[in-house]
Amino acid sequence: MRRLDAVGWSKPLVVLLALMPLALLVLAALHGTLGPDPVSQLEKRTGIWALRLLLLTLSITPLRRITGWNGLIRYRRMLGLFAFFYASVHLTVYLVIDLGGFWSQIFAEIAKKPYITVGFAAWLLLIPLALTSTRGMMRRLGRRWGQLHKLVYAIGVLAILHFVWQVKFGRTIAVREPVIYAAILAALLLARWRPKRAALSARPAPARSPAPAPPP
Repeated sequence: MRRLDAVGWSKPLVVLLALMPLALLVLAALHGTLGPDPVSQLEKRTGIWALRLLLLTLSITPLRRITGWNGLIRYRRMLGLFAFFYASVHLTVYLVIDLGGFWSQIFAEIAKKPYITVGFAAWLLLIPLALTSTRGMMRRLGRRWGQLHKLVYAIGVLAILHFVWQVKFGRTIAVREPVIYAAILAALLLARWRPKRAALSARPAPARSPAPAPPP
């Protein structure tokens, strides 16, 4: 019971922690401390926080299995919504500031640049997950809700590709960061796959009907 109470009072703290990166980013932009290319920094930092929160959302189930604390599941929806929020801010910065409001160019950019294609696809896939994150939608969709929300793993892969393809592969230091996130995602996918495989192997083999007796 204490653990459940702790989840309740800690949710506002999680909200504050999730909004802090954006608040610090806005302050840095207002004070002009984002460097010579502030727009690039706005895009990069909001995108990275969207990816971090997405990976944190994916880590809830493995952490719950390891710790045995089922209360962790109550943070997953909140973290997933904040991942969508930062991804939307990331896209808004690109559309409004980077493209200067010329939104019609987005289709040309999507066709021309693969990293924008996969990034935009990841954001589009996040929309139905955000819209169906309520308890009411969980009840309405039933089993289909779980099947729909498995898209989060495909979204993680697309987000990593989006990050990797933006990097100039000639610079080892620049490549290191997306590779680290890719390794984290691979570990989370493996953590999900192994328990399922173990559960399948633990199932008893179906009973075989006895062979017919030979004729006399």
